[in-house]
Amino acid sequence: MGIKEDLASEVKNIFLSRWTTRDGQVVPDAKDLKLSNEGVELDATVLYADLAESTALVESETAQFAGEVYKAYLHCASKIIRNYGGEITAFDGDRVMAVFIGGRKNTNAVRSALAINHAVVNIINPQIGATYQSKTYRVRHAVGIDSSKLMVARTGIRTYNDLVWVGRAANVAAKLCAVREGVIATWITESVYKSMLDETKYHGQINMWEERTWTPRKQKIYGSSYNWAAS
Repeated sequence: MGIKEDLASEVKNIFLSRWTTRDGQVVPDAKDLKLSNEGVELDATVLYADLAESTALVESETAQFAGEVYKAYLHCASKIIRNYGGEITAFDGDRVMAVFIGGRKNTNAVRSALAINHAVVNIINPQIGATYQSKTYRVRHAVGIDSSKLMVARTGIRTYNDLVWVGRAANVAAKLCAVREGVIATWITESVYKSMLDETKYHGQINMWEERTWTPRKQKIYGSSYNWAAS
């Protein structure tokens, strides 16, 4: 069978095969799912952390310096996400995706975002300034967070496959982390804002979040410029 016939056969099989789904209590690994139409359904919160202006970085700086920036940012983001119970599900160049589940999923995801911003402001950028005193470059970034039902499926081909996250939160969180507005570094949807605990909503009596209307989707979102050290 040639590749054209093979592709046609596999695509037909994908669309005609019945799905089997089950409720998930943990974030699955690829090995937990078959390549056939099998899915795990989760109530989950998705976080995307993304470096801003990375194209300008790689075009204006050496590969070694850009690589150091990537490594520092993704290292801090990953350690913080894991510290607050998130599962890292993908790296995509200059950004990382994570999934949080459980009763504190929104609070833990937002706590992670504020801690990532703290790492950028108080650890990464000061170290860049100390190591490269002649450089003006400083990291800018954004974190996007949304919560919804998701279906997790395994996609690809044998020996070359990974999980795909199907649902609103995965798409919206990815788009939110591309929003750029001044010093606001964390963007969350209204559903996350309403569900998270007050410990991530207020600094003393001050609300850390500013309401915005997100034009592309005509929905309410909240942004914060606050940062909070990981603990």
